[in-house]
Amino acid sequence: MNEPPRSHSGLLLIAVLGGMFLAMLDQTIVGTALPRITEDLGGQNLYTWTVTAYLLTSTVTVPLYGRLSDLYGRKLLLITGIVIFLTGSALCALAQNMGELIAFRAVQGLGAGALLPLSLALVADTVPPGQRGRAQGAVGGVMALSYVLGPYLGGLFTDYASWHWVFLVNLPIGALVLAIIWRYLPGGGGIPNAGRPDYAGITVLTAVISSLLIGLTMKGIDNHTWTDTVVIGPILLALLLLVPFVMIEKRAAQPIMPMALFRDRAYTLTNTASFFSAFCLFASVVFLPRYFQEALGHSASTSGLLLYPLMIAMVAGSLLTGILISGSGRYKPWLLGAAVLAAAGSLMFTELTLNTSLWTMSIWMILIGLGIGPTLSGLTLAIQATVDPKDMGTASSNITFFRQIGGSVALAIAGALYADSLTSHMDRGLHHAQAAATASALPWLSVVGAIAAFLAVIFLPAPRRSLKTSSAGASLSSLA
Repeated sequence: MNEPPRSHSGLLLIAVLGGMFLAMLDQTIVGTALPRITEDLGGQNLYTWTVTAYLLTSTVTVPLYGRLSDLYGRKLLLITGIVIFLTGSALCALAQNMGELIAFRAVQGLGAGALLPLSLALVADTVPPGQRGRAQGAVGGVMALSYVLGPYLGGLFTDYASWHWVFLVNLPIGALVLAIIWRYLPGGGGIPNAGRPDYAGITVLTAVISSLLIGLTMKGIDNHTWTDTVVIGPILLALLLLVPFVMIEKRAAQPIMPMALFRDRAYTLTNTASFFSAFCLFASVVFLPRYFQEALGHSASTSGLLLYPLMIAMVAGSLLTGILISGSGRYKPWLLGAAVLAAAGSLMFTELTLNTSLWTMSIWMILIGLGIGPTLSGLTLAIQATVDPKDMGTASSNITFFRQIGGSVALAIAGALYADSLTSHMDRGLHHAQAAATASALPWLSVVGAIAAFLAVIFLPAPRRSLKTSSAGASLSSLA
């Protein structure tokens, strides 16, 4: 891909971060507004599907956009994704019933699948290698910010304006991002005469992810167990469909997910670490707001503020890791240390009660945040130092893909743990039971994820390409 003029690289980085912020924000901002939305539109029984529809289409399209951008160039695919995302956002704000909202959230997700993976790939395309660590640190910081800021903004709009603004806020930001990308991102790139896309692979992959997410979503509805047909059936179907998918990808001229990449130990282990690190991330940003609102009785917007120790630590951890990787050219020590911090902070939450002070919780949250933040930037750098430039979009998208799949699996497991613990502690009262359920679901899921990520990282080989900057003391602002 042609590199942009140096004077425009900073502007493009801002646009890339803005597009990524929109995609990540929409995974979390709707949650705190959903109670009001269902009150206005009806359809309480469809509550979960407003989240699942977005997650399903955005997860399915992540590897598709990444691979297609490697074949046909980033600019066209990114502009297409932004336009679809903004169209879906506008339609969501105009929805008159829950059926329409679910359909329009699916449209949003179809566009959102382009924003994050192509943003990650564009950082690798447009930022000089010596400054890429700091840029990825900023990327990870924006990811952390969007995950935690989303619930607060959703509550703020719902409490003081209208839930419609949860979707309308995307339009001005998205329009600015679109204008910068359209004007300054060079076209071209891709593989000449790449041929037709891998339609068979796209179809089967869509069926695999759809079946998996539907099964996991049904686990959290109406107290279904893991052995119920509506839960285990779709999950087993997803596993069975993996066989023809792998066979198709091995024979496809331009596979949507090249199986040859998984022969690379670094590539496979990095994606494994991304999958399990999502356990820590999703457990924290989902169950802590729930504890603040349900057990302690705080408002949606206040619960967002109480998460700031976690948010600030995630941003700091991501930025610091980017700087350390750029300065040392090594990522393994920082990622291993991050996993230890995440596990330590998560274990402390086993002591959570209604009487735990906010100061004590803040220390626990800081440890978890310092553990999560480095994975958001460090793992992306690790995989981009491994793959060939022609596969950069595919590799960057798969980091996101496996993180989202890991998050979906984590939430299904954590939801079951939470529900079981809540039932077993109800004799002490509802609020005490909610605190006990949080003390069960959050720490054990996070600890398992941190340990698994640690084991994956410890076997990572040294990077093939240098990540060390010529001036370790250069600041992030030099990118502009």
